[in-house]
Amino acid sequence: MLTREENELLTRTGPGTPMGDLARRYWIPALLSWEIPEPDCPPAHVRLLGEELIAFRDTEGRIGLLEEHCPHRQTSLWFGRNEESGLRCVYHGWKFDVTGQCVHMMNEQESFADKVRITAYPAYEASGVVWTYMGPPESTPPLPHYEWTLVPEENRGVTKVRYECNWLQAFEGTMDTAHAPILHRTFARTDSPLWTGGAPRLELDVTDYGYRYFSVRKGEDESSFVKGYQFIMPWTQIRAGADGADGHYCVPIDDETCMMWNWGYKVHTPLAEEEKNQNRFGNGPAHVDQNTFRSVRNVDNEYHIDREMQRKVNFTGIVGTNTQDRAVQESMGKILDRSKERLGPTDRAIIVARQLMLEAVRVMQEGEAPRGAATTSYYTVRGAQAMVPEGREIRDVMLPLMEDADGLSEKVPAAR
Repeated sequence: MLTREENELLTRTGPGTPMGDLARRYWIPALLSWEIPEPDCPPAHVRLLGEELIAFRDTEGRIGLLEEHCPHRQTSLWFGRNEESGLRCVYHGWKFDVTGQCVHMMNEQESFADKVRITAYPAYEASGVVWTYMGPPESTPPLPHYEWTLVPEENRGVTKVRYECNWLQAFEGTMDTAHAPILHRTFARTDSPLWTGGAPRLELDVTDYGYRYFSVRKGEDESSFVKGYQFIMPWTQIRAGADGADGHYCVPIDDETCMMWNWGYKVHTPLAEEEKNQNRFGNGPAHVDQNTFRSVRNVDNEYHIDREMQRKVNFTGIVGTNTQDRAVQESMGKILDRSKERLGPTDRAIIVARQLMLEAVRVMQEGEAPRGAATTSYYTVRGAQAMVPEGREIRDVMLPLMEDADGLSEKVPAAR
C-alpha cells in the first residue's frame, strides 16, 4: 500500500504539483483529429492536467492548443472565430495564432498586439491523434511513436472514453492481469487458459521506458500460458492482441476524472469494424457519447446492471469489457485512499509502477530526465502471448515476440 502522503503525490496532477510536473515531461494525447477535422473549423474544448485549453486548426492546417481565456477580459476563446490563420475572441476582437501570439486587435486605435502572448502548447498530429507537450521546452522528449501509429490506417483503431475517477485507479486497472478472468468472466468461456489456468504468477523486468511483465498461468500438458505486457511511463499499457496488440493511455483530465484512450492494431491485416471502433470492448460509438465521451452505461444509471444476466451469463451483469472496468474503478470513489489497501503477489505490477513513478518524481526534482522521457526504445515494443513448453525459459520464448520483428520502427516519420 501507499502512505496517504505518497497517494496524494501520485494522484494530484494540477499545475505545480510534483506528479503534475512529471506528467508534463511526456507527450500527452490531447484529442482525436476528427474533433477539429478541417482548417478554420470550430474550436474544441480540451481539459488536461487541470488546465482548460482550446484546440483549433487554422487556415493552413496548423493546430493550436491555447489557454482557454482571452487575456483581455477572460472571455472563453471557445466562442472564438477561427479565421485567416488565427482564433479571434468575439468580445473585443483580439486574435491569436497557434503560438499564442496576439496578431491583431480590433478595439484599440494603437495596437499593442506584439506585447501580448498567451500560453500555447506545441501540437504533434499522427495517426488520428493530436498530441501535446506541456513541460519545459528545453526538456521536450522525442516525438511519440508506437507500433499502432505505424501500421496502415485500415489496420488500426483508436477511441477514448471519460472515466469519472482519478487517473491512477483507472491506469492501475490496465496493469492488473489477475482481474480479467473474474471481472470479465463469461460463464460459457472455457477456450483459453486465461479462463481456466487459475491465478497468475508474475515476472517483471524494469526497463529504461518502464517495465515489461509476464503473467504465467497453467496450460495443458505442463506447459505455461504466458501473456506479456508493457508499461511505458507514465500511463501507457500494451497487451497482446491477435497479429498485433491493444493498449491504453490513461490521461488525467483533472484530479477526479481522466480520459482512457483505447487503441488496437494488426500488423498484417485490416481490423474488422467492431475491432476498429472498439465497440467490442464497450468503448465505441454504440457505448460512448461521442460529444462528451461519457459512457452511456454510467454511475447515474448503475451501468445498466442486469442481475439476471449476472446469474446466468457473466460475472457482473454489465455489458462491455471496459464498461465493467469503469464500473468497479469508479466505485472506489473519486480518489482511492491506497493507505487502506491489502495487496497480494498478483499486485506486483501495480506496486512496481507506483515505485517507478515515485522514483521519477525524485529524479526529475534532482534535475535529471525521468524514466521514459528521453528514450525511444519503446518504439519497438509490443505485447504478446504464447504457450511456453515445460522446460523452456519464459524470456527465451517471449522476448523475441515482444520486439518489432516486422520493421515497423523503420517507418517512424522524420520530425516536422
